[in-house]
Amino acid sequence: MARDVWFETVSIAQQRAKKRLPKSVYSALIAASERGITVGDNVDAFGELGFAPHVIGALEKRDLATTVMGQEISLPVMISPTGVQAVHPDGEVAVARAAAARGTAMGLSSFASKPIEDVIAANPKLFFQVYWLGGRDEIAARIERARAAGAVGIIVTTDWTFSHGRDWGSPKIPQEMDLKTIIKMMPEGLTRPRWMVQWGKTLRPPNLRVPNQGAAGEQGPPFFAAYGQWMTTPPPTWEDIAWVAELWGGPLMLKGIMRLDDAKRAVDAGVSAISVSNHGGNNLDGTPASIRALPVIAEAVGDQVEVLLDGGIRRGSDVVKAVALGARAVMLGRAYLWGLAAEGQPGVENVLDIMRAGIDSALMGLGKASIHDLTPDDVLVPPGFTRTLGAPTT
Repeated sequence: MARDVWFETVSIAQQRAKKRLPKSVYSALIAASERGITVGDNVDAFGELGFAPHVIGALEKRDLATTVMGQEISLPVMISPTGVQAVHPDGEVAVARAAAARGTAMGLSSFASKPIEDVIAANPKLFFQVYWLGGRDEIAARIERARAAGAVGIIVTTDWTFSHGRDWGSPKIPQEMDLKTIIKMMPEGLTRPRWMVQWGKTLRPPNLRVPNQGAAGEQGPPFFAAYGQWMTTPPPTWEDIAWVAELWGGPLMLKGIMRLDDAKRAVDAGVSAISVSNHGGNNLDGTPASIRALPVIAEAVGDQVEVLLDGGIRRGSDVVKAVALGARAVMLGRAYLWGLAAEGQPGVENVLDIMRAGIDSALMGLGKASIHDLTPDDVLVPPGFTRTLGAPTT
């Protein structure tokens, strides 16, 4: 009898990923920082929001399509860039294929395990993420490589504090998967034989290099070498962001906005879009959930730039709440990584199908014909829910 690979919720995808992956690999997907306050609030905050449904008025069909930075997508969900997706041999290429199959766009991390040229061949609706790593010449070279590959936009991520400590302990990630490391990690791998067999069929270990930090056709540096350079690079200024916007000359998203004043500065710097985000809780612990900061930011700058949200999305109803409160679309992170770990490309497609079905169901309950018909009145926001960060004091 064939194994049933379908799962009905993101939570089940997470359970399967946990069973499939070696403990240290799964721990890397959980991530977070310090006490995990922010990563928990990202998810829990959606549970504080309710709906105001109609009993009559639902239409037979509902329109979920929208656009993000000029790209048509079939639902208001796109793939957020996440680093080194070597939880599966096909990694980012599998994710790209899944996103393309479900009609949506993908963000590709600078720290991806697959080169942009391979990923964009699987999904041309690709936004390349740039970290502020190295000098302007190095950053410009990466941007030009993305342009040459056919990237439709750039995502600049700057919200990172290099916080490493976790109260539950951090996974030990090796520098490289050489023979010595493979032998050392073999006992842990043997506890997950299906994962080991999957990699064994490729006749190569997981790739811990970052090919998009080098020139096209090169292996790129080891992950931790690139990470070390990132840590020692002076943080960017607003002038640097404006420079990237001018250099790229096309759709540009600034990811990591949580404050009203930062959102307004981003507009002034010439970006096309912002993502209200706290880096999935992997950053400064104690930062509020991104959905709490969304309404004020969307109201302030939503008529000047596209506003997206990432952080804590686990179901389609979460997407509907975010769009009702001002987001054009959301970006998925952990949810699709769990799908990738559980079942590869079909697992990512499964997660996107879960999102689509949940969005459609919520629109039906709210009596809406389109995702574009949502308003804040469709969501019950309890007193004290919203956080206004960086507002003028006068």
